[in-house]
Amino acid sequence: MPKLKPGTVFPTTEEDAKIYAAVADDEDSMLLEDPQLKLTPLKKRGRPQKAQPKIAVSVRYTPEVISAFKASGAGWQTRMDVALQDWLKTHQPTEIKL
Repeated sequence: MPKLKPGTVFPTTEEDAKIYAAVADDEDSMLLEDPQLKLTPLKKRGRPQKAQPKIAVSVRYTPEVISAFKASGAGWQTRMDVALQDWLKTHQPTEIKL
């Protein structure tokens, strides 16, 4: 919430009651507390969230691996992800001995 400027004065309870009474008497205005006024729920802005969003990480690969995937054109990072997912279907990361 934004900070108020120094010297901001709020109306007293009596002043607030007078303001609400004046608004209630004005036919051109509606009080937000009016039961006939239906407030619509706020919509979330932006793109809907994916069920399983990808995670950004920093990984180091050999130049040969990067050049091979980059040479395949646009979408090379997605193809690299698909290749790793395909490998995981038949292998376990613990099988690799360094």
